[in-house]
Amino acid sequence: MNGSPLPSPSLTDPHGTDAEAGHIPVMRAEIVAALAVREGGAYVDGTFGAGGYSQAILSAAPCRVWAIDRDPGAIPRARALGARWDDRLALLPGCFGAMDTLLAERGIGLVDGVVLDIGVSSMQIDQPDRGFSFRLDGPLDMRMGDQGPTAADLVNTLDESTLADILFFLGEERAARRVARAVVERRAEAPFTRTAELASVIRSVVRKSADGIDPATRSFQALRIAVNDELGELARGLRAAERVLAPGGRLVVVSFHSLEDRLVKTFLRQRAGHAQGFSRHLPPTAPGQEAEPTFTLVERRALAPSAEEARRNPRARSARLRVAERTHRPCPPSSPPAAAKGVPGSLDALFAASLLSARPGESR
Repeated sequence: MNGSPLPSPSLTDPHGTDAEAGHIPVMRAEIVAALAVREGGAYVDGTFGAGGYSQAILSAAPCRVWAIDRDPGAIPRARALGARWDDRLALLPGCFGAMDTLLAERGIGLVDGVVLDIGVSSMQIDQPDRGFSFRLDGPLDMRMGDQGPTAADLVNTLDESTLADILFFLGEERAARRVARAVVERRAEAPFTRTAELASVIRSVVRKSADGIDPATRSFQALRIAVNDELGELARGLRAAERVLAPGGRLVVVSFHSLEDRLVKTFLRQRAGHAQGFSRHLPPTAPGQEAEPTFTLVERRALAPSAEEARRNPRARSARLRVAERTHRPCPPSSPPAAAKGVPGSLDALFAASLLSARPGESR
């Protein structure tokens, strides 16, 4: 495979699309093709958001979609769309990392496909009250749901070393130590409560890059990933998808950051029997099971959006799509990572992908 897009089916949605919500789903046609949507099939949209992928799947064939989202705001959107689609769409509130539990609680068996769109949606970024944006002032929150510590909790309570590690490993911020020191000094005067306050402190110690990227970009990304345990959730989601997919079912993952894509790539290559020396930081495989692949790679390389889509939707430029098909082999046993004090989820899981390729001598 050469990394070019899969054949794109014609998608005509008579029920409306999530363009109504101002969100453009990335690589929508390629995702439907990768899922091989069929009549009577059952599919999981693990990151419902505005419902773009769910609607594309429902448009492709008479099938059923179980949508998952931790954001309470997704509930009314899913109800409205479910009515449009004759109740072939149902929302399961929660995290996609627990999709096996969410399905089992409702008596739902194995499914024919799972799609995951990793990271924060542009719809969430554009809402100042969610606290994701360094361009729009709002409360320093960054939670995708309504549970757990906020970004303000992290920057106001974590010690300087832990904060620097988060910025370095999750944001790949080379000035991580300078930023962490500036944050600790500023919070001694008054705690951070607003995104504009934090962005201002970061900009005071990080030089603007030649490409014009805002100096606060990497630090905000790192905090968002930490607040939502995004890499830990992705690791759990990959294992959960492995458990709920029927033989022949497809796993389709879209990621927008090298950390996410590296984790997905390593997991799928290992589960397909193509990787050696699998890291302890990633979902483990039991000894002796390397020759029993649970997935086959439909595409050996990540697919990228077309030049036309990247032109129409700049958010799509960094998207990478990976596709694998479930075999009949049983899932290997695995255990959850231990939690790290003061940070949601596990720092081992959060830092997993970057630790695999961190280069000596990089400044923190």
